[in-house]
Amino acid sequence: MESADIPLFPLNTVLFPGGPLSLRIFEPRYLDLVRECTRNGSGFGVCLILQGREAGEPAVPAAVGTFARIVDFYTLPDGLLGIRATGGERFHVGRSRVRDNGLAHGQVQFWPDEPSVAVPPEYALLATILERLLEKAKIPFERASLDDASWVGFRLAEALPLENRERQHLLQITDPLARLGQILHYLPRFQSP
Repeated sequence: MESADIPLFPLNTVLFPGGPLSLRIFEPRYLDLVRECTRNGSGFGVCLILQGREAGEPAVPAAVGTFARIVDFYTLPDGLLGIRATGGERFHVGRSRVRDNGLAHGQVQFWPDEPSVAVPPEYALLATILERLLEKAKIPFERASLDDASWVGFRLAEALPLENRERQHLLQITDPLARLGQILHYLPRFQSP
């Protein structure tokens, strides 16, 4: 596994591989992060906040997160910086520290990509649910992706109204079929009586 020192951006959300992330940047430490990432062509780590808040004092982040790459930046109507990023590899934070400017950095071990596994028949319902959710939201997708267990699991984890602790649990699962099994376990609570 590859290791690296990366800036961390603790958030009240879980970013999944291949997932979208839009942020409104206003704190100097995160403006520095965006400047550094665009200058170096690098990214940053997104970790769920376990304790604390997004703004103000540095928060306590989860140990497992997702690497984000900035794909676009723009000025918001209120004059602040907006960025769009995409989730990449997952990682585990071994050690972290906070710089003088309040920006957290972590020594991380990147996880290998999950193997491509087809969605088995017992989880076909999940692919169908995801397809309907994406069509209803008018989100473009490649039909072939509905055959990939990792892609289906990550997209459902984003789309279903789960609690962040449940999303974090799904992010930390390393077997795509086990993730689908966990989502299937959550499903009955979303069905109307």
